[in-house]
This record gives sequence, C-alpha cells and structure tokens, in this order.
Amino acid sequence: MAETAPIISATGKRKTAIARVRLSFGSGNITVNGRRMEDYFPREVLCIRVGTAFEAANVEGRYDIVAKVRGGGIAGQADALRHGIARALEKIDESLRPALKKQGLLTRDARKKERKKYGQKGARARFQFSKR
Repeated sequence: MAETAPIISATGKRKTAIARVRLSFGSGNITVNGRRMEDYFPREVLCIRVGTAFEAANVEGRYDIVAKVRGGGIAGQADALRHGIARALEKIDESLRPALKKQGLLTRDARKKERKKYGQKGARARFQFSKR
C-alpha cells in the first residue's frame, strides 16, 4: 500500500440514500456535503455508526473522507456513508476485505420500505374485518 495512492471513489447505498465517497490519505477528517460529520449527523450514535468501517479495518485517523450524500433520512444516509467508506477501504487495500466482510460492512442492506397495498390501511395493517 503506497502512501502516494490516488484518491479512491466508491458508492454506498442504504434504503433510498446514496453516498458518493472520496477517500484519500490524511488525518481522519470526514466532510459530508461540505460540513463536518459531527455537524451533519446530529446524533452521536450516527457518527459512531459511520466510524465502524475504520474500526473494523483498524485504520482510524489515517484517511480523509469527502462525501456527497443524498436521499433518504439521516440514519439511512449514515449507513450509506458507512457502506461507501467500507467499499473505498477495500479498493485501497485488498487485505482489509476479510475484516470488513466479517463485520458485514461490504454487504448492501437491501431492506426498503414496503409499499402500501390498495384497499388497505398500510403495507401490513388492515382495516378490521367484520363477518356480519
């Protein structure tokens, strides 16, 4: 792994959120849509969730991230960012793949909101049935 490696790009997805991630060598700064990660994600648990990719690969503070995130809510965006970071780390160093895969960070979480069904109250909710 060369320290003069070019900027690596990757895409992460979760629900309807899409994160375009650019990873480069640096001091661990994470910028999301032009703002610091701590400012963009108001809850600390979301920042921790984003950082799990670095913890699994054991490379905290070695890379800078510049990300553009759109769609979905903040939780979906945080998970999309985590997925994108994991994919970028895998691109930059193939030996990190087993550690990232063991944590399930390379798998795209395919769960999405189920659609509302016609003639019913919601996706699973039903109007009360009356026989008489």
